[in-house]
Amino acid sequence: MDTDNKIQSRKKFIGLGISAAALFTAFKFWVPKRKKETKTVKMLTQDGKLVEVDIAALSPKKKKITNKELQNWIKK
Repeated sequence: MDTDNKIQSRKKFIGLGISAAALFTAFKFWVPKRKKETKTVKMLTQDGKLVEVDIAALSPKKKKITNKELQNWIKK
């Protein structure tokens, strides 16, 4: 009688554990997903217009510009 009771309690425990895992997994799909906010950066064009550019569209910083290159760019 005692072993039957242990087997029943184990089955109950395993069933509850599987049910809880299934509920947590299903809950992930029911929760609405957050929309990613696109981050933008304001930059000046060569003709002096202010534009907003998406950060994802920018290439990563490769090298720092020198003063001479900056002066040549301004003269254009």
